[in-house]
Amino acid sequence: MDLDALAAARHDDWQRLDALARQRRLDGPETDELIDRYQAGASDLSLVKSTAGSTALGDRLSISLARARLKFTGAPENPLRQLSRFAGASLPAALYRLRWLTLAVAVATFVIAGLYAWWITGDPRAIAALGSPGELEQLAEEGFVAYYSENPAASFAGAVWTNNAWIAAQCIAFGVLGVWVPYVILQNAQNLGMTAAVMFAYDEADTFFLYIAPHGLLELTCVFVAAAAGLRIFWAWVAPGPRPRGIALAEDARSLFTVAIGLVFFLFIAGLIEGFVTPAPWPWPVKIGIGALALAGFLAYMLVLGGRARRAGETGDLVEFDAGATRVVAG
Repeated sequence: MDLDALAAARHDDWQRLDALARQRRLDGPETDELIDRYQAGASDLSLVKSTAGSTALGDRLSISLARARLKFTGAPENPLRQLSRFAGASLPAALYRLRWLTLAVAVATFVIAGLYAWWITGDPRAIAALGSPGELEQLAEEGFVAYYSENPAASFAGAVWTNNAWIAAQCIAFGVLGVWVPYVILQNAQNLGMTAAVMFAYDEADTFFLYIAPHGLLELTCVFVAAAAGLRIFWAWVAPGPRPRGIALAEDARSLFTVAIGLVFFLFIAGLIEGFVTPAPWPWPVKIGIGALALAGFLAYMLVLGGRARRAGETGDLVEFDAGATRVVAG
């Protein structure tokens, strides 16, 4: 075989293969072209090696093929860089996509909780169904406050964190069912409304709000976000739009899995506040201020940083797709 003739005939094809392999991002047609040229180049390399053994021509082609192969297998990325991209772009972008649905869930929760509280406080039979007068009085005047300090702060914070993280994970994991998230929203609102009704009935409304506010501002917001993520997954299955149903469900679920991971961290902060700040003997403005600061930080992360990431083209996915083909970033 005449290697010079082969090199002359294939020169433009090999040059194009190398150019595609060096390109930072590929769209769908370019990815298809790279696959075709990789397969043709691999056949050429096999022919060169079987005929002439190790040659400079074969080595150059082998390097181009190796670069092309990395576009599909992916070059290992620095873990710190991956973490930085997740925290600085993927997570806030995914949260930003849920902003209006999160607001809708919050409004629905507070409306339902308010209706429960109004109904129970206005109907003696309803409040009597919650327990005996002695039990309700003990809850309002002692039990509600004691709940936050009856266990060591560290173990209490850990228990609260794991429980809330589990609820958030359930909302996202079972959101596709369509009934789980409304059930969680209703139960959460019902518990909030019934507790508020008991506290109001025994003139402890100030105690209720003072003890709920420090940790509840961030904790409840995280639950609202998780519920919104679950509803978003369900809606992707019900109304996928122009996308095939399976692809729509997979794309939204992948993006919202990012939210599930991120909420673990924010619920950890809420758990620390509930375990160490809420029962602390500090002035209430300080404790509520800490809770408000935590919520403000979360909202800034979600709306300001998230909006910036979305405008920059970040999808919030753990793996990005473009025009039906994998969007690969060269190392």
